[in-house]
Amino acid sequence: MKILDRYIVKTMAFYTLAVMLVWLGIYAFFNFLEEVKFIGQADYTVFEATKYVISDIPAVMYSHSSVIILLGSLLALGHLASTSQLVVIRSSGVSIMQISHIVVRTALMFIAIVIFIGELIAPITTEYAEGSRASALGQNMTFKNQQGFWLKDSGLFIHVKKNFNGKSFQDVTLIKLRESNRLDSITHSDSAIFNGDNLELGQSIHYQLGKNGQLTTFSENNLEKYSVQVSFNQKLIESLKKDPRELSTWHLYQQIRFLTINHLAADVFEVEMYKRLMRPITLITMILFSMLFVFGSLRDASLGKKIFLGLMMSLFFELASRIGGVLSLRFDYNHFLSASIPTLVVLVFVWALLKKKSAT
Repeated sequence: MKILDRYIVKTMAFYTLAVMLVWLGIYAFFNFLEEVKFIGQADYTVFEATKYVISDIPAVMYSHSSVIILLGSLLALGHLASTSQLVVIRSSGVSIMQISHIVVRTALMFIAIVIFIGELIAPITTEYAEGSRASALGQNMTFKNQQGFWLKDSGLFIHVKKNFNGKSFQDVTLIKLRESNRLDSITHSDSAIFNGDNLELGQSIHYQLGKNGQLTTFSENNLEKYSVQVSFNQKLIESLKKDPRELSTWHLYQQIRFLTINHLAADVFEVEMYKRLMRPITLITMILFSMLFVFGSLRDASLGKKIFLGLMMSLFFELASRIGGVLSLRFDYNHFLSASIPTLVVLVFVWALLKKKSAT
């Protein structure tokens, strides 16, 4: 069995690497074509464009890992089946379940490698790629993403209309509530600087609500050095202007924790978190589902067509899982259940069918 294990692992590794090289090569080629129109602007050269495309490859590999591993595994099994090697293996007394165990263990090994790259290496290379590209184009990255945001820090609501670089803000409004959730004061500033622990406002206007319900206005001159201590940090501010898919799993967890503690909506981040946690199980389910078509017709001349059909159905299952995440946001379903139940149901069903085939 050890020799068989090594042979199947080697075959799967070969086809998975081949698929990865072709897949990433095509993606890098089209990504480079997108950058060609910027070559010649400022200091952006062919070398800078190539460096940007290469630095983005780890993130692309992580986001497309499910399809790459699925294709590699199926091509490996298809090769073993088309050359009648699976027939020989089955004739020697190796059951379908034993082969499935080897395939699953190998796929999990690939997944572990991809997760390591995606969680530890990809964020670093992506940040470097974006920074290097912006610098070569003569762009200030502080002006790349200026969307505003809301934050709740205990009894203080903070609204920033323009976020330049995570440190310099424009049009900042602070709304402070009392313990009874009634309005206490409102402060507005044209600009603010975040230094990690404090939000230092520029010239500000402060409105204080008195006990009699009247607002008292403080002049700007008295509040030129107004500073507010906050509990959030720089990484949280930076994560607010990123798509959840761009964040590492650890940063996703921190974001969800902060938003939940402050009673803010974290649904989008939760869906992405649960989708990542279920990704290995979903991929294993897709591979096992496709294996039903491989082992169902080892001597069939139309084996290639049936493997292709299994691949398409597996990809359709992956698409359905993603749609389930979107629907859970739209109709406010339990995000964990919507991400896990369909996958687990299909996994149990497929495992039972494979076990039944193995017994025959």
